Amino acid sequence: MKTGDWTEQFQGTRSLPRAVRDRLLKVAQIRRYPKGRQVFGPQNIPDSLLFLLEGTIRVSQTSGNGRDIVLYRVDAGESCVLTTACMLAEEAYNAEGLAETDISLVVLSRPAFDALVAGEATFRNFVFAAYSRRLIDLLRVVDDVAFGRIDVRLAERLLALAGGDREIAATHAQIASELGTAREVVSRVLHDFHKRGFIMQSRGRIEILDKPALQSLAAST
Repeated sequence: MKTGDWTEQFQGTRSLPRAVRDRLLKVAQIRRYPKGRQVFGPQNIPDSLLFLLEGTIRVSQTSGNGRDIVLYRVDAGESCVLTTACMLAEEAYNAEGLAETDISLVVLSRPAFDALVAGEATFRNFVFAAYSRRLIDLLRVVDDVAFGRIDVRLAERLLALAGGDREIAATHAQIASELGTAREVVSRVLHDFHKRGFIMQSRGRIEILDKPALQSLAAST
């Protein structure tokens, strides 16, 4: 990947004065991770801000009983707000960031970050606007897990995972992690979807047979 002027890829950095952007290009580093590599994990205290240039990072948390829940994903053009929060608080991560695809990252050191936040209102607004949006997303996750109907949530997630395709490569355990529930619960609801003709299942794969039916269920309350 040719990164070129990566400051063009982020709304907050694109709006900065040219002199500040040139300074960013000098002090920041570009790092690449292959698919499946851990980007950060519990007990690591971040000392840099992360901007994702390419790919997707899945941020998840594991409970004491070993159950996983996907908190959110960082996509290209976004910063990792968990990194921002932990860096500001000088606390260790309580979640794991995994490269869901091959990724390219911009890494901005803590001193450079502090200088920009203190001196550039545009950059500061970019960082904290992203933080606020992600906090709302996390509150939505909590609301869904606590109060949402599992069949509705599963229909939504199957449609999201499929995108424009008909087939999803995922195990019941992986989907349970996406929803923050038990594998057995997902298996039961998927079996019901199968009986109703919504999907067809095979080992590690789910084929969507009736997309309109899933969309109707996902839109219900």
